[in-house]
Amino acid sequence: MGGEVPDLEAGRWTIDPVHSEITFSVRHLMTTVRGSFPDFEGEVVIGEDPFDSAARAEIRMGSIDTRSAERDEHVRSADFLDVRRHPVMSFAGSGVERARIGRRARTPRYHLDGELTIKNVTRPVRLLTEFHGVGPDPWGGVRAGFTATASISRRDFGIEFNIPLQGDRVMLGDEIAIALEIQAVFAPAKARA
Repeated sequence: MGGEVPDLEAGRWTIDPVHSEITFSVRHLMTTVRGSFPDFEGEVVIGEDPFDSAARAEIRMGSIDTRSAERDEHVRSADFLDVRRHPVMSFAGSGVERARIGRRARTPRYHLDGELTIKNVTRPVRLLTEFHGVGPDPWGGVRAGFTATASISRRDFGIEFNIPLQGDRVMLGDEIAIALEIQAVFAPAKARA
């Protein structure tokens, strides 16, 4: 980041959940099932040195939407997320570094390291993040755009439910691909006081 993002002002940027999304995908049989968590909140705090920036988010697990009410109820149950006992998933990240992933990327990419907590289990997660720029919005604010991706093992968080299939196959994959599309609104210091 550093001199590469001169328009990204230091301070707190509040995530706008209406114009942001948190999605995931997992292998199911021979295809992929996709879903989202529409109920979340968070912020990005840009440091004076952008490499010292941080982010945090809380996602309400009961909001899961996979376009199947029956499947969503099962995923909310103790077999998977156990939403009654663990209603919130959280992420806290700090420290940014330039990602070295080849020269063909159209925009610079960065790693944000953090900790993801699901069902009271906390594991390190590295987000591959793209910064899309800053600009004014129609409501008099200033917004920044980010995309971030990561992969996690659901077993690492104690989510082990599965159904064996013929041979050594199982119904559900272990790897969960996560994708974030984030619009964040700058909160000037006087508005935070």
